[in-house]
Formats: sequence, C-alpha cells, structure tokens
Amino acid sequence: MSITSDRPAVTDTATVTAGLMDVEWTDGPGGYSGVEPTPEWADEVRRLARARNATLLAHNYQLPAIQDVADHVGDSLALSRIAAEVDADEIIFCGVHFMAETAKILSPDKRVLIPDERAGCSLADSITADELRDWKSDHPDAVVVSYVNTTAEVKGLTDICCTSSNAVDVVASIDPDREVLFLPDQFLGAHVKRETGRDNIHIWAGECHVHAGINGDELADQASSHPDADLFIHPECGCATSALYLAGEGAVPEEKVKILSTGGMLDAARETGAKQVLVATEIGMLHQLRKAAPGVDFQAVNDRASCPYMKMITPAALLRSLREGRDEVFVADDVAERARKSVERMIAIGNPGSGE
Repeated sequence: MSITSDRPAVTDTATVTAGLMDVEWTDGPGGYSGVEPTPEWADEVRRLARARNATLLAHNYQLPAIQDVADHVGDSLALSRIAAEVDADEIIFCGVHFMAETAKILSPDKRVLIPDERAGCSLADSITADELRDWKSDHPDAVVVSYVNTTAEVKGLTDICCTSSNAVDVVASIDPDREVLFLPDQFLGAHVKRETGRDNIHIWAGECHVHAGINGDELADQASSHPDADLFIHPECGCATSALYLAGEGAVPEEKVKILSTGGMLDAARETGAKQVLVATEIGMLHQLRKAAPGVDFQAVNDRASCPYMKMITPAALLRSLREGRDEVFVADDVAERARKSVERMIAIGNPGSGE
C-alpha cells in the first residue's frame, strides 16, 4: 500500500512556530533537516504529542535521539501491538512505511502518522502484490508465509505472517506434505529451511540491502580480531551462514554464535557473560543494546550498516509531523481485513517473539 497525505504539501523550506520553539527545516533528498535534537526539541516533541493525545513509537534502528524521545522502542510487530493497546487518538510511528501500515492494520480506529512518507524499505519492496499473485498461481496449493517486513497488500495475500523469532515454528506448524512459499527474505528463508529440513519450501530471492551487505568475510575478520567476543547475528544478514560455518569448523566456539531477532539480541545482551559482543545488524540497534547492558562493549561487525530509510525520520521530520499532522497512513479496509487475519494466525500459533 502507498502512504499518502490528505494535507497540502509543505514548501521546500518552512518556518514553524511550535510552542516556545521557532524552527526552520529544509527538505532535501535525505529527508527533512535543520533541527537539532536539543533538550528544548525533546520537550517540544513531548508537549505536542500530549496535545495531540499521540503515542510516539520508535523502531530499534532509528536515530538515538528519536529512540530516546519515544514512548516505546522496539521492533515493528511489538510496536504495532502496543499501538493497538494504548489509549491514544494518534500513533506517530518512527520507522519505515510497512511498519506504519502494520500499526494501522492492527489499529484501524486510530490515526497513524509516519514523520516522512518517503521512508521506504528495500526488503518490503522486493516483492509486489502482483508478483506474489503470479507466484501463487504457479503453486496453487502452497501455504504462503510472509515475514512481517512486507507491505499491507502482500500481507493481504498471505496465509500466515511470521517474525524472525517464530519463522521456524510457523513453518514447522504447516502440514509437511504442503508446499510453502516463503517470502521475501532469502537469508531468513535459508535459516528456516536449514532448521526445519523441509525440501518443499520455495524461497523468494529478496533481501534487505543493509543486512545483505554484512558479509561473511567481514564477520570472519572481526571474529578473528576479537576471539573472546560473542557474535549476535540477525538472520536477515548475508553473514548468517558464514557464522554457522565458522562455528562448525571450530574457528569460533559454537556457543558464542547466536542467530537472533532484535528482541532476542536484547534478551541475550542482559544475560551474556562476555565482555565484548560483535553485532551483525543495522547499527541503530547498538543504542538499545548498550542501554540494556552498559557493562558490555557492543561493536558493529560492519559500522557502515546504516539504513538510509530509517534515518529519514529526523528530528525535523518528527517535529513537522507533530506540528502539522503529517504524513497519514491509509490502508484500504478490505486489504487491512485480509492482512489482519494473516497476522492473527501467526499469533495463534504462538511465540511471535519480539518481531524482526
């Protein structure tokens, strides 16, 4: 689904008087800029949110300042479930577009805003609804399992959604004689196939360009340079298979290699006995990990693994959204109803974990 606004577009440069703050932002290719995340900015964001009866949700990959000002921080599914439960008129979802759509699907009576409607996702965009329809027509009896990192239209054509925490359980719950179409992430799909041992699972060749760019050579070099460190690897990463290979070859102790969702990383961070952890995921996650376990040295396997779409939710974009009520997310009722069923089936299976 596209994200649109029913309000007039702002000019390239806008001056806004927001309470006690006079600010000016500029709109450019990388998003809205020109506002620094000062304490005054944080106070103004919270004041405006209260005035709108809005709840601020921020994904783990957001800028640290956005995470720190939010009411709740987490992964997309956990935040969407919070959106459905909170007593608020509006949800301000600081993340990318499919996440705001999921919040709208689970909160149809609330107004959902994303601070910059242009914040897309390479993984969600790797399969369209038309492509999924064609794929389903080639496998008419298959069960479609979609990662939550998909558009509302794709979720609406899905039998069961999954997270990285429960993807193995979801696929394992399906009749072993039924074909499975798993989409869109090829690396998570490979992990599921390896864990379940299914031969009748077909995997879409999609990827998150940020996670796919964290490669096995980088991981091997970092593991060699930090032999005492634990490895936290997100299953979307291109290096996940390499991590298991290193453990299998004895290059890294098997107990140090952990394939984890973002929520699983936080749990493991609180429990680890290691003094240092190498983290293979988008670098925004380091902020929450360091807060969860301040005595541990968390380092990125690839310190360039920054999602430009996530970073489009800038301090200026958030202030603009709260001041002007932009950009609103719309999902057609029929699409939302079908998509909601695919998410509810996943929850009924159990162990949705904490999402990506």
